[in-house]
Amino acid sequence: MEYALLLPSLLLVAAYPRGGSPQQEWMQSPPAPSVTSAPFWVRLNPELEAVPPGGSAWLNCSHNCPLPVHSSLRTQLRQGKIVNGSGWVSYQLLDVRAWNSKVRCVVTCAGETREATARITAYKRPRSVILEPPVLVGHKYTLRCYVTHVFPVGFLVVSLRRGGRVIYHESLERFTGSDLANVTLTYVMRAGLNDLWQPLTCHARLNLDGLVVRSSSAPVMLTVLALSPASIALASTSIATLVGILLAVGAVYVRKYLAVQT
Repeated sequence: MEYALLLPSLLLVAAYPRGGSPQQEWMQSPPAPSVTSAPFWVRLNPELEAVPPGGSAWLNCSHNCPLPVHSSLRTQLRQGKIVNGSGWVSYQLLDVRAWNSKVRCVVTCAGETREATARITAYKRPRSVILEPPVLVGHKYTLRCYVTHVFPVGFLVVSLRRGGRVIYHESLERFTGSDLANVTLTYVMRAGLNDLWQPLTCHARLNLDGLVVRSSSAPVMLTVLALSPASIALASTSIATLVGILLAVGAVYVRKYLAVQT
């Protein structure tokens, strides 16, 4: 009888150590992990997109929320197709004509709202930059540079260089058109002897809030020098003086030579 009473007691101690009970063990089980324990983030890619004026672009908005979310794209641009996936939404933007547009993707997860931003830039590199050969008008040279099919014109700077040095530049910030444009820059200059055979070039530069787009023309040379009447008279006098000196020196040598021969 003594062994029969001790055996159940040993079994109970083994099953419930340290005086526990089935109810206590059930109450102490770890809680289920929270589905929102990870940091909530939203991303919008690409963050910077450049398109030609009138073009379209796709932006992808992604997040890590495991719950059903409300997602929207906020922009003044016209939206097109929308493609959904697990944890992401892609939005199409159509007919982008504003040179700089801000886009926001807003996502709400479990009552918390976050957003990500991107920027779309519409621009067109000049189709061509052409510098005509200098035209002599009177005693000055006229330089004419053509910049074709460029956008946005209001952010364009056109400059002329002679031998790598800027001799003239002009900013077109006063122009606010929203279409492709052709620009003609005309500049009148005087040239000296040091300007002969120096390369002349025309440069177009778009300054787009950190994005710089550069284009340049082929070089042309100044091969003929325009002289004023005073310069021509001075040059004629100098040449005549030089000829006179040479004739005088030649005559002295001739007399010496004849004297030696006799």
